[in-house]
Amino acid sequence: MALNDFVFTSEAVSEGHPDKVCDQVSDAVLDALLSQDPDSRVAVETLIKNGLLVLAGEVTSKTTLDYAEVARHTIRQIGYDGETGFNCDTAKVIIAITQQSEDISRGVTEGQGLFAEQGAGDQGMMFGFACKETPQYMPLPISLANQLVEQLAKLRKERKLEFLRPDGKSQVTVRYEGGHPVHLASVLISTQHSPDVSYEVLHEAITEEVIKKVVPEHYLDRSTKVYINPTGRFVIGGPQADCGLTGRKIIADTYGGYGRHGGGAFSGKDPSKVDRSACYMARYVAKQVVAAGLAEKCEIQVAYAIGVAEPVSLLVDTFGTGVESENKLSAVLREMFDFRPAAIIKKLGLKRPIYRPTAAYGHFGRPPHNGFFTWERLDMVEALRRAFGERG
Repeated sequence: MALNDFVFTSEAVSEGHPDKVCDQVSDAVLDALLSQDPDSRVAVETLIKNGLLVLAGEVTSKTTLDYAEVARHTIRQIGYDGETGFNCDTAKVIIAITQQSEDISRGVTEGQGLFAEQGAGDQGMMFGFACKETPQYMPLPISLANQLVEQLAKLRKERKLEFLRPDGKSQVTVRYEGGHPVHLASVLISTQHSPDVSYEVLHEAITEEVIKKVVPEHYLDRSTKVYINPTGRFVIGGPQADCGLTGRKIIADTYGGYGRHGGGAFSGKDPSKVDRSACYMARYVAKQVVAAGLAEKCEIQVAYAIGVAEPVSLLVDTFGTGVESENKLSAVLREMFDFRPAAIIKKLGLKRPIYRPTAAYGHFGRPPHNGFFTWERLDMVEALRRAFGERG
């Protein structure tokens, strides 16, 4: 960003938001298929509204799956059991899934297309971003926004606030001075609730148990505007209130608008789709750059042609914060990191059932553990420092 003094806003949604419900169902289907056949090709979209759920897309796999049961189980885990606006057991489920097009399959199957290597599953551009604003190397607005809705879910599932229901949103506006975050200009939380709780009780509970437990004290002051359920009532929520669809929260999934986005959604797609895998790789590399002290901010764009393994372009932007030129940094990164789809999949271990946890509270800035969120590892920092130093 060129500005030094500005305010920036990001939003996040809870796991019970209709769009996030759909993301989680799509990724639960993907995980179920990968657990039985790691080579499954999957592109599944979910739509939900009232008592209807539609699963549509393309799947090529050696295994079979009870799609409806996977969907019902996922929605039940989220918290929609009939009393909260959607009944996972009685909902009608429509399945419209066919095999992957043979024309696409040729391009992503080694030795079948015009080129010998596994190619990209589609054309397009993907972005990865990292910065020093938070310990997670994420922009502060989206980091806090995700933590707020995650805290809502934690309190609901632990039954510490009995009136909470699954649907909810957060929005965080941060004031920057000299390019650095200094305090919150505003924080907004809208949460679905039971009809019998008073607004006063809800307001106090969300302030004390969510906002003050998540936002560091030094970011809050008397000028911070706090909005909690600003319509005064949020009883009707989830699929009863709004239609949900996979892939509609791609900005909340990534950097909250602070970093650019190529437009492709993640959930329901196996890693042969560079919409997903290349974004993970770009984040992985950008994070190594910032953690290595080579820049305070780093954004990487990578672009592909369908069926072709080598990217058609790779762009590195450090927004003027790099210790050396972007051309020099780009040369080092091209040597050290392999952006071909098969190499990405191998490097990050992406042919595993690791995707359902990514479908709520952001795909980035999450701690790597037990083989999940491998793109968040900082395992190339020292090697990058050495390689860059050798070219210094």
